[in-house]
Amino acid sequence: MAVSIRWLGHSAYSFDIDGHKLLIDPFVSGNPVAKAAANDLDAEVILLTHAHGDHVGDSVEIAKRTGALVVCNFEMGDWFMAHGVQNVFQGNPGGTFSNDWMSAKWTVAHHSSSFPDGTYGGQPNGFVIRGGGATIYHAGDTCLFGDMKLIGDEGLDLALLPIGDCFTMGIDDSIRAIGFLQAKRVSPMHYNTFPPIEQDEAAWAARVEAETAASAVVLEPDGEFSL
Repeated sequence: MAVSIRWLGHSAYSFDIDGHKLLIDPFVSGNPVAKAAANDLDAEVILLTHAHGDHVGDSVEIAKRTGALVVCNFEMGDWFMAHGVQNVFQGNPGGTFSNDWMSAKWTVAHHSSSFPDGTYGGQPNGFVIRGGGATIYHAGDTCLFGDMKLIGDEGLDLALLPIGDCFTMGIDDSIRAIGFLQAKRVSPMHYNTFPPIEQDEAAWAARVEAETAASAVVLEPDGEFSL
């Protein structure tokens, strides 16, 4: 069993889980740091944390081209079906999507959520993803919150956390979040895409190594690592 993780930039990821393709928040077109092209991305499942354009990204195009299942909250699912995406699974916090190679459990996230056209996007979320023998938390866009301690009880091999500040937690609160989550490894996201969220990822990694029990994994856009 194996999981390969490719950071596409911002909060977008491509996972290979035992040969199966998963995309999360595939914001590629219009992403100034992305090196991948939407037409080159394959997916069997697309997880979406919330409805903002820098997370929904190219998901409609990719879903229509590949036939991927879009997994999202209830309100987002209605929007996708209204925009011609036929293969949709709708859930909300506490619920779990599962198939024969992965599962994704919705968690809360504290943020806002609306589509670029102004349509309400429902409750923003994170996901606890299990597959390939690994347990991974993608926090979505969120501030620090105390119930991250409960998410830590899931036994996390990796946490993907925003560090950009301004719209999400910044570096200081991400260090506190790592203490709550008790993940073996942690990797930063949602930073350095635009000027308001510029951060020094090397300084963040040094603090992770010095102040927490986790190992820091810092990737360049299009970088990969395996669990």
